[in-house]
Amino acid sequence: MSGKSVYLAGMGLACTLGNDLPTAVAALARGGVRPVPVAVSEGVQWPVHMLPPQEGDWRQRLARVVRGVAAQAYEGTEAARSGPLFVASSSLDIGGMEHTVQDLRLGGDLQDFAGLVAAALDWQGPVFTISTACTSALNAVLAACDLIRGGQADEALVIGAELGNRFTVAGFGAMQLLSPDGARPFGAGRNGLVLGEAVAALRLGSRAARWRIAGGANVVEGRNPSGTEASAVLAMCHQALAQSGLRPQDIGLVKVQAAGSPVNDAIEALALKEVFDPLPPLVSFKSAIGHTLGASGAAELALLVACIESGVWPSAGYAIDDELGIALSTQAPAGLRNILFNVVGFGGGHASLVLEDGR
Repeated sequence: MSGKSVYLAGMGLACTLGNDLPTAVAALARGGVRPVPVAVSEGVQWPVHMLPPQEGDWRQRLARVVRGVAAQAYEGTEAARSGPLFVASSSLDIGGMEHTVQDLRLGGDLQDFAGLVAAALDWQGPVFTISTACTSALNAVLAACDLIRGGQADEALVIGAELGNRFTVAGFGAMQLLSPDGARPFGAGRNGLVLGEAVAALRLGSRAARWRIAGGANVVEGRNPSGTEASAVLAMCHQALAQSGLRPQDIGLVKVQAAGSPVNDAIEALALKEVFDPLPPLVSFKSAIGHTLGASGAAELALLVACIESGVWPSAGYAIDDELGIALSTQAPAGLRNILFNVVGFGGGHASLVLEDGR
């Protein structure tokens, strides 16, 4: 790609596995944690992968977690608060509204949530909200890369944040998209997704580091607003590869979207087999941390990199659907260099990123 190269300079994560990356990786190595039931009305509850308990009200909890993940991303260096900050979320501050008496804003301003995140970090630079459903965080990364490549910034911070709320759980439950017991991406007998909380930080910069963002793509195909479109999966993969100057055979690992949907998982598997022949190893994190919606692009990217660097790998712990003709990798591929990282979301969003390991 033309312009400056963009690197992953630092990262942080708080999710159901723990409030920092080392804790999360250690919990994953032990087999992970179970989701907990969240009641949305009398007699109706769904399992959700919640963050570890935090003291304080919703805003205090948000501020504490945001500061924690940002501190991880800037570990060993002085935090710069004057560059662009991208705040990515699907539910934004709806959880705060649920805990506020007589909140009459009817959703408030779209920038309200980003303002809370920026205030928690005492951020002095420009602040952007990215809210494109489940592709939010990955689109935030792509937008930050554009600024850095174009010379408009030397560094940027992406915060992907999805804090639990009953509104989101009730909505997914009403659409009959949730599993009553657990997410099984590409699994036999999969019966829906499980939502998850997560806050992640990705610090991007032009200074050379191990992980380079080689390219990416965002394709919107709205024919099925709540489902995966095979043509869009093909387009996002091919566009991301072309932007990175790579061929399908150059990819050594694909981080899949697969969340446990009976239909969408099958569509994704079929499309990937059209892109790749043979399929490279595949990895999924949603059975471990849940589907963290707008934060998933940042949360899963941080966890993926941490797993590769630490030598820990997620284990499915369930049988894969033989009819899909695919498998999930049981360990990080040897000699891994190029990774295709895919996220699909509501509204027809299909986003992909190519990550290069320059070690």
